[in-house]
Amino acid sequence: MKRSWGDGKFNTHFICLVRKSLKQLLFAILFVISFSVVFSPVKATATENVIVDTTPTDPTTDDDDELMGTRGERTNINDPGSSETPEDLQELNIANTVTITYDNGNGSLNGALRILITLTLISLAPTLLVMMTSFTRIIVALHFTRTAIGTQTSPPNLVMIGIALFMTLFIMQPTLQEAYNTAVIPFENGDMDQQEFIEEAVKPFRQFMYGQTQTKDVRLFMEINGLTWDGELEDIPTVVLVPSFIVSELRTAFIIGFLIYIPFIVIDMVVASVLMSMGMMMLPPTTISLPFKILLFVLADGWSLIIGNLVKSFY
Repeated sequence: MKRSWGDGKFNTHFICLVRKSLKQLLFAILFVISFSVVFSPVKATATENVIVDTTPTDPTTDDDDELMGTRGERTNINDPGSSETPEDLQELNIANTVTITYDNGNGSLNGALRILITLTLISLAPTLLVMMTSFTRIIVALHFTRTAIGTQTSPPNLVMIGIALFMTLFIMQPTLQEAYNTAVIPFENGDMDQQEFIEEAVKPFRQFMYGQTQTKDVRLFMEINGLTWDGELEDIPTVVLVPSFIVSELRTAFIIGFLIYIPFIVIDMVVASVLMSMGMMMLPPTTISLPFKILLFVLADGWSLIIGNLVKSFY
Protein backbone atom coordinates (compact mmCIF):
# COMPACT_ATOMS: atom_id res chain seq x y z
CA MET A 1 0.00 0.00 0.00
CA LYS A 2 1.37 3.43 -0.92
CA ARG A 3 2.34 5.63 2.01
CA SER A 4 1.15 9.26 2.10
CA TRP A 5 2.31 12.39 3.94
CA GLY A 6 -0.50 11.93 6.38
CA ASP A 7 0.80 8.55 7.51
CA GLY A 8 2.27 8.97 11.03
CA LYS A 9 4.95 6.28 10.71
CA PHE A 10 6.26 7.77 7.47
CA ASN A 11 6.46 11.29 8.97
CA THR A 12 8.36 10.03 12.00
CA HIS A 13 10.86 8.16 9.87
CA PHE A 14 11.40 11.20 7.65
CA ILE A 15 12.00 13.49 10.62
CA CYS A 16 14.63 11.10 12.05
CA LEU A 17 16.50 11.06 8.74
CA VAL A 18 16.49 14.86 8.58
CA ARG A 19 17.84 15.15 12.16
CA LYS A 20 20.61 12.65 11.49
CA SER A 21 21.63 14.49 8.31
CA LEU A 22 21.75 17.83 10.16
CA LYS A 23 23.90 16.39 12.95
CA GLN A 24 26.38 14.93 10.45
CA LEU A 25 26.54 18.24 8.62
CA LEU A 26 27.13 20.14 11.87
CA PHE A 27 29.93 17.77 12.92
CA ALA A 28 31.57 18.15 9.51
CA ILE A 29 31.49 21.95 9.76
CA LEU A 30 32.98 21.91 13.28
CA PHE A 31 35.71 19.52 12.18
CA VAL A 32 36.67 21.73 9.23
CA ILE A 33 36.78 24.83 11.44
CA SER A 34 38.91 23.10 14.09
CA PHE A 35 41.30 21.70 11.51
CA SER A 36 41.77 25.12 9.93
CA VAL A 37 42.42 26.78 13.30
CA VAL A 38 44.95 24.23 14.51
CA PHE A 39 46.91 23.70 11.34
CA SER A 40 46.66 27.15 9.83
CA PRO A 41 50.11 28.77 9.34
CA VAL A 42 51.03 31.39 11.89
CA LYS A 43 52.67 34.46 10.56
CA ALA A 44 55.60 35.48 12.74
CA THR A 45 56.81 39.03 12.84
CA ALA A 46 60.00 40.29 14.38
CA THR A 47 60.71 43.75 15.61
CA GLU A 48 64.14 45.23 15.58
CA ASN A 49 65.26 46.86 18.80
CA VAL A 50 68.21 49.12 18.17
CA ILE A 51 70.00 50.45 21.23
CA VAL A 52 71.17 53.94 20.58
CA ASP A 53 71.99 55.16 24.06
CA THR A 54 74.82 53.13 25.59
CA THR A 55 75.37 55.34 28.62
CA PRO A 56 76.18 53.19 31.67
CA THR A 57 73.12 52.90 33.89
CA ASP A 58 72.67 51.65 37.41
CA PRO A 59 69.15 50.36 38.17
CA THR A 60 69.78 50.74 41.89
CA THR A 61 70.04 54.53 41.54
CA ASP A 62 68.39 55.41 38.22
CA ASP A 63 64.70 55.35 39.04
CA ASP A 64 63.65 56.63 35.62
CA ASP A 65 65.28 53.74 33.77
CA GLU A 66 62.85 51.03 32.62
CA LEU A 67 63.96 47.43 33.11
CA MET A 68 61.63 45.90 30.51
CA GLY A 69 63.85 46.62 27.51
CA THR A 70 61.82 49.54 26.19
CA ARG A 71 64.67 52.01 26.60
CA GLY A 72 68.39 51.83 25.93
CA GLU A 73 70.20 50.00 28.71
CA ARG A 74 73.29 47.91 29.36
CA THR A 75 73.76 44.62 31.10
CA ASN A 76 76.90 45.75 32.90
CA ILE A 77 77.41 48.57 35.35
CA ASN A 78 81.08 49.42 34.79
CA ASP A 79 82.91 49.80 31.49
CA PRO A 80 85.32 47.02 30.47
CA GLY A 81 88.84 47.68 31.74
CA SER A 82 87.70 50.11 34.44
CA SER A 83 88.59 47.85 37.41
CA GLU A 84 91.31 49.34 39.57
CA THR A 85 91.67 46.81 42.42
CA PRO A 86 91.49 42.98 42.69
CA GLU A 87 88.27 43.40 44.67
CA ASP A 88 86.66 45.05 41.63
CA LEU A 89 87.52 42.03 39.49
CA GLN A 90 85.97 39.66 42.04
CA GLU A 91 82.56 41.32 41.77
CA LEU A 92 80.16 40.22 39.06
CA ASN A 93 79.74 43.24 36.78
CA ILE A 94 75.98 42.78 36.28
CA ALA A 95 73.34 45.47 36.41
CA ASN A 96 71.06 44.02 39.06
CA THR A 97 69.93 45.05 42.50
CA VAL A 98 72.11 42.48 44.32
CA THR A 99 75.89 42.55 44.43
CA ILE A 100 77.27 39.00 44.10
CA THR A 101 80.82 38.14 45.10
CA TYR A 102 82.67 34.85 45.08
CA ASP A 103 85.72 35.58 47.26
CA ASN A 104 84.04 34.54 50.58
CA GLY A 105 86.17 36.86 52.64
CA ASN A 106 89.42 34.91 53.11
CA GLY A 107 90.28 34.31 49.47
CA SER A 108 90.78 30.54 49.84
CA LEU A 109 87.39 28.84 49.61
CA ASN A 110 84.26 30.21 47.97
CA GLY A 111 80.70 29.53 49.02
CA ALA A 112 79.81 27.08 46.25
CA LEU A 113 82.87 24.93 46.92
CA ARG A 114 82.14 24.98 50.65
CA ILE A 115 78.59 23.71 50.01
CA LEU A 116 80.00 20.92 47.83
CA ILE A 117 82.47 19.89 50.52
CA THR A 118 79.75 19.98 53.17
CA LEU A 119 77.44 17.73 51.15
CA THR A 120 80.33 15.33 50.54
CA LEU A 121 81.12 15.16 54.26
CA ILE A 122 77.45 14.52 55.04
CA SER A 123 77.44 11.55 52.67
CA LEU A 124 80.66 10.22 54.24
CA ALA A 125 79.61 10.95 57.82
CA PRO A 126 78.24 7.44 58.59
CA THR A 127 81.48 5.81 57.44
CA LEU A 128 83.64 8.25 59.39
CA LEU A 129 81.46 7.83 62.46
CA VAL A 130 81.72 4.05 62.43
CA MET A 131 85.38 3.72 61.43
CA MET A 132 87.14 6.55 63.28
CA THR A 133 85.27 6.79 66.59
CA SER A 134 84.23 4.61 69.52
CA PHE A 135 80.98 3.62 67.81
CA THR A 136 82.22 0.21 66.64
CA ARG A 137 83.16 -1.11 70.07
CA ILE A 138 79.97 0.16 71.70
CA ILE A 139 77.49 -1.21 69.16
CA VAL A 140 79.18 -4.63 69.02
CA ALA A 141 79.21 -4.91 72.82
CA LEU A 142 75.53 -3.94 73.03
CA HIS A 143 74.68 -6.53 70.40
CA PHE A 144 76.48 -9.25 72.39
CA THR A 145 74.57 -8.18 75.50
CA ARG A 146 71.19 -8.51 73.82
CA THR A 147 72.10 -11.89 72.32
CA ALA A 148 73.43 -13.23 75.61
CA ILE A 149 70.24 -12.33 77.46
CA GLY A 150 68.18 -14.01 74.76
CA THR A 151 65.83 -11.15 73.90
CA GLN A 152 66.16 -11.01 70.13
CA THR A 153 64.34 -7.73 69.56
CA SER A 154 64.52 -6.00 72.93
CA PRO A 155 65.96 -3.42 73.05
CA PRO A 156 65.20 -2.77 69.36
CA ASN A 157 67.90 -1.81 66.89
CA LEU A 158 66.86 1.84 66.85
CA VAL A 159 67.31 2.12 70.61
CA MET A 160 70.68 0.41 70.54
CA ILE A 161 71.95 2.64 67.73
CA GLY A 162 70.70 5.71 69.61
CA ILE A 163 72.52 4.62 72.77
CA ALA A 164 75.70 3.99 70.79
CA LEU A 165 75.45 7.39 69.07
CA PHE A 166 75.05 9.38 72.29
CA MET A 167 77.77 7.37 74.03
CA THR A 168 80.04 8.04 71.05
CA LEU A 169 79.27 11.76 71.29
CA PHE A 170 80.05 11.69 75.01
CA ILE A 171 83.36 9.88 74.51
CA MET A 172 84.44 11.88 71.44
CA GLN A 173 83.43 15.28 72.82
CA PRO A 174 86.98 16.28 73.91
CA THR A 175 88.37 15.21 70.54
CA LEU A 176 85.71 17.13 68.62
CA GLN A 177 86.25 20.22 70.79
CA GLU A 178 90.00 20.12 70.21
CA ALA A 179 89.52 19.78 66.44
CA TYR A 180 87.12 22.72 66.48
CA ASN A 181 89.47 24.96 68.46
CA THR A 182 92.65 24.11 66.57
CA ALA A 183 91.31 23.80 63.03
CA VAL A 184 87.81 25.17 62.42
CA ILE A 185 88.16 28.52 64.23
CA PRO A 186 91.55 29.47 62.68
CA PHE A 187 90.30 28.45 59.24
CA GLU A 188 87.16 30.57 59.59
CA ASN A 189 89.35 33.50 60.64
CA GLY A 190 91.54 33.07 57.55
CA ASP A 191 94.68 32.11 59.51
CA MET A 192 95.27 28.85 57.58
CA ASP A 193 94.59 27.41 54.16
CA GLN A 194 92.75 24.21 53.25
CA GLN A 195 95.78 21.92 53.53
CA GLU A 196 96.64 23.17 57.01
CA PHE A 197 93.00 22.92 58.02
CA ILE A 198 92.80 19.23 57.04
CA GLU A 199 96.06 18.40 58.83
CA GLU A 200 95.03 20.16 62.04
CA ALA A 201 91.51 18.68 62.00
CA VAL A 202 92.81 15.10 61.65
CA LYS A 203 95.41 15.36 64.43
CA PRO A 204 92.99 14.94 67.39
CA PHE A 205 91.34 11.93 65.73
CA ARG A 206 94.73 10.37 65.00
CA GLN A 207 95.71 10.82 68.63
CA PHE A 208 92.46 9.18 69.79
CA MET A 209 92.80 6.23 67.41
CA TYR A 210 96.45 5.72 68.28
CA GLY A 211 95.61 5.46 71.99
CA GLN A 212 93.12 2.64 71.30
CA THR A 213 95.19 0.75 68.71
CA GLN A 214 97.44 -2.17 69.56
CA THR A 215 101.02 -2.09 68.36
CA LYS A 216 100.84 -5.44 66.57
CA ASP A 217 97.95 -4.21 64.41
CA VAL A 218 99.93 -1.14 63.37
CA ARG A 219 102.99 -3.25 62.53
CA LEU A 220 100.82 -5.64 60.51
CA PHE A 221 99.44 -2.94 58.22
CA MET A 222 102.80 -1.17 58.02
CA GLU A 223 104.38 -4.40 56.77
CA ILE A 224 101.55 -4.91 54.28
CA ASN A 225 102.10 -1.37 53.02
CA GLY A 226 105.86 -1.92 52.79
CA LEU A 227 106.77 0.77 55.34
CA THR A 228 109.08 0.80 58.36
CA TRP A 229 107.92 2.09 61.72
CA ASP A 230 109.99 3.27 64.66
CA GLY A 231 107.09 3.46 67.13
CA GLU A 232 106.12 7.13 66.67
CA LEU A 233 102.64 8.35 65.77
CA GLU A 234 103.95 10.88 63.24
CA ASP A 235 105.39 8.07 61.12
CA ILE A 236 102.04 6.27 60.74
CA PRO A 237 100.04 7.32 57.67
CA THR A 238 96.32 7.83 58.21
CA VAL A 239 95.51 5.12 55.65
CA VAL A 240 97.40 2.68 57.93
CA LEU A 241 96.16 3.99 61.26
CA VAL A 242 92.44 3.71 60.42
CA PRO A 243 92.38 -0.04 59.53
CA SER A 244 94.66 -0.78 62.49
CA PHE A 245 92.23 1.01 64.78
CA ILE A 246 89.26 -0.91 63.31
CA VAL A 247 90.92 -4.30 63.88
CA SER A 248 91.83 -3.36 67.45
CA GLU A 249 88.30 -2.18 68.16
CA LEU A 250 86.78 -5.41 66.86
CA ARG A 251 89.16 -7.48 68.99
CA THR A 252 88.35 -5.49 72.12
CA ALA A 253 84.60 -5.62 71.43
CA PHE A 254 84.66 -9.42 71.04
CA ILE A 255 86.60 -9.80 74.29
CA ILE A 256 83.97 -7.71 76.07
CA GLY A 257 81.23 -9.80 74.45
CA PHE A 258 82.84 -13.02 75.72
CA LEU A 259 82.95 -11.68 79.27
CA ILE A 260 79.29 -10.66 79.03
CA TYR A 261 78.28 -14.13 77.82
CA ILE A 262 79.83 -16.08 80.74
CA PRO A 263 77.19 -15.50 83.48
CA PHE A 264 74.30 -16.09 81.09
CA ILE A 265 75.84 -19.34 79.83
CA VAL A 266 76.08 -20.54 83.44
CA ILE A 267 72.36 -19.88 83.92
CA ASP A 268 71.54 -21.81 80.72
CA MET A 269 73.64 -24.77 81.88
CA VAL A 270 72.02 -24.86 85.33
CA VAL A 271 68.50 -24.70 83.89
CA ALA A 272 69.28 -27.39 81.31
CA SER A 273 70.71 -29.70 84.00
CA VAL A 274 67.64 -29.24 86.20
CA LEU A 275 65.26 -29.97 83.32
CA MET A 276 67.22 -33.08 82.37
CA SER A 277 67.15 -34.36 85.95
CA MET A 278 63.37 -33.85 86.06
CA GLY A 279 62.90 -35.70 82.77
CA MET A 280 61.64 -32.65 80.90
CA MET A 281 63.79 -33.22 77.85
CA MET A 282 61.20 -31.89 75.41
CA LEU A 283 60.98 -28.50 77.13
CA PRO A 284 63.43 -25.94 75.62
CA PRO A 285 65.85 -24.75 78.32
CA THR A 286 65.87 -21.18 76.92
CA THR A 287 62.16 -20.82 77.65
CA ILE A 288 62.81 -21.37 81.36
CA SER A 289 66.18 -19.63 81.57
CA LEU A 290 65.09 -16.37 79.90
CA PRO A 291 63.19 -15.00 82.92
CA PHE A 292 66.08 -15.91 85.22
CA LYS A 293 68.61 -14.17 82.95
CA ILE A 294 66.49 -11.02 82.83
CA LEU A 295 66.10 -11.14 86.61
CA LEU A 296 69.85 -11.53 87.11
CA PHE A 297 70.56 -8.67 84.67
CA VAL A 298 68.14 -6.35 86.47
CA LEU A 299 69.33 -7.23 89.99
CA ALA A 300 72.96 -6.71 88.99
CA ASP A 301 72.09 -3.34 87.34
CA GLY A 302 73.49 -4.69 84.10
CA TRP A 303 72.99 -1.67 81.87
CA SER A 304 74.84 0.60 84.26
CA LEU A 305 77.72 -1.88 84.56
CA ILE A 306 78.05 -2.49 80.84
CA ILE A 307 77.66 1.11 79.66
CA GLY A 308 79.82 2.47 82.46
CA ASN A 309 82.65 0.03 81.82
CA LEU A 310 82.42 0.59 78.07
CA VAL A 311 82.96 4.30 78.58
CA LYS A 312 85.80 3.69 81.07
CA SER A 313 87.54 1.41 78.59
CA PHE A 314 88.38 4.46 76.45
CA TYR A 315 90.12 6.34 79.28
